Amino acid sequence: MLNLRMEQTEKPKASAEKGLLEKIKLCLSKKPLPSPTDRKKFDHDFAISTSFHGVHNIVRNQSKIRKLIWLVVVLGSVLLVVWQIYSRLVNYFTWPTTTSIEVQYVEKIDFPAVTFCNLNRFQTEAAAKFSFIFFLWNMVYKVLHFQEIRSNYTGFKEAIDFLASHQNFSITEFVKENGFYLNNSTLLECDFFGKPCGPQDFAHVFTEYGNCFTFNHGENIQAKEKVSVSGRGLSLLFNVNQEEFTDDPALGFVDAGIIFVIHSPKKVPQIDGLGLSSPVGMHARVSIRQVKTVHQEYPWGECNPNIKLKNFSTYSTSGCLKECKAQHIQEQCGCLPFLLPGNGIECDLQKFYNCVSPTLDLIEVKGLCTMGTHNSSCPVPCEETEYPATISYSTFSSQKALKYLSKKLNQSQEYIRENLVNIEINYSDLNYKITQQQKAVSVSELLADVGGQLGLFCGASMITIIEIIEYIFTNFYWICILFLLKIPEMTQGSRPPQPHLGKRNRIEEC
Repeated sequence: MLNLRMEQTEKPKASAEKGLLEKIKLCLSKKPLPSPTDRKKFDHDFAISTSFHGVHNIVRNQSKIRKLIWLVVVLGSVLLVVWQIYSRLVNYFTWPTTTSIEVQYVEKIDFPAVTFCNLNRFQTEAAAKFSFIFFLWNMVYKVLHFQEIRSNYTGFKEAIDFLASHQNFSITEFVKENGFYLNNSTLLECDFFGKPCGPQDFAHVFTEYGNCFTFNHGENIQAKEKVSVSGRGLSLLFNVNQEEFTDDPALGFVDAGIIFVIHSPKKVPQIDGLGLSSPVGMHARVSIRQVKTVHQEYPWGECNPNIKLKNFSTYSTSGCLKECKAQHIQEQCGCLPFLLPGNGIECDLQKFYNCVSPTLDLIEVKGLCTMGTHNSSCPVPCEETEYPATISYSTFSSQKALKYLSKKLNQSQEYIRENLVNIEINYSDLNYKITQQQKAVSVSELLADVGGQLGLFCGASMITIIEIIEYIFTNFYWICILFLLKIPEMTQGSRPPQPHLGKRNRIEEC
């Protein structure tokens, strides 16, 4: 009974397949199958008329030795062209690149942004009153650079007790009010291409050094200025006022002076690793050049042009890392550290210690915010502008200048030696260098190379390939007709006699 049911279900399928087969057979059998003579003539005509060189020599030659020689030549050429094309394709799919360097000379060039910070971050009076502020700031500073919060620090217990009793304490306001400030007493002189400038031309920004100030910020009117003369630029005279500002030597802050970084006006300043220092009593002369770097997108390079930042107009790796950290911290803690971009509730110090710090450890351990490669959280930018600098120092100032400044500022010569810093920043030349990563092999170059190999070894072209495809398709069409016309005969010859099938069914029923 089971076999009968299976045969009943298979009958509709067999009839459907037979109907489709009959339609294909009817379509293909409209044209008569060519005779063996016609097929041989078709093969001969193709061999003597094809633009694939050497084939007609095999057919036309009467000598068997010459036929054999030409057959070896043609087969050897085909093998060579296959090997050459294969090697070209393998080379192309390794995504090779080349780097070109070009120097462009211009009449005017954009001046970069410069961010300045005092190496002594806090006012002495505030640091004496809140000795644990260094520990608190280091805890906040961890947001920018992963580092361990040391529980054996001298101010650790005092800081924890302070956090418990002052939950509404705002370190943002504290640093703004008690960190380094920029006014006429700390910025004694400012000159930008012969025009006077002042504290109003600087934008405040928080970095790992607390209060810092950026000249020629993206939102500043000075950003529209362009340099038209090399050898001149920005000249500044700072007073770091060591008696008023201090830091903790136990944390490694043992220097006195100004640290600064030169960057694009649209880019976030990155002091750590890129900052240049100028100690007190020194005149720093900084000569810069503009270098533009263009990276290819994956798979040729590591950049991703589709990544856009929410809080920055221009993509940068440092800006992307800040947004990545901000996203994870906001998800875990429900707040945002003031050093990170975004719109959200500012994290108080209690949350910094209890939630933000462990979240940062989790980000580092699990690699949630990575950089560099195309599949990382923050790949390299497709285009970036950098300002490599050459810096030289001389003692500030000379004996005669000391007397002049001492009288002008009403300060002792020793005070000038220990507190004043002179910095000059200018372009070495009115040009910029473009370093561009380019595709070593484009699609058009690959096609040209493959076509050259086909032409060199086989005398073939795109027309030849179409001829070969047409020849193969025609033969395949004829094989299909022959096969489908013979199917009914083959199926009828292999079908078992019906009486036996009936007896078999009756036996199975029993």
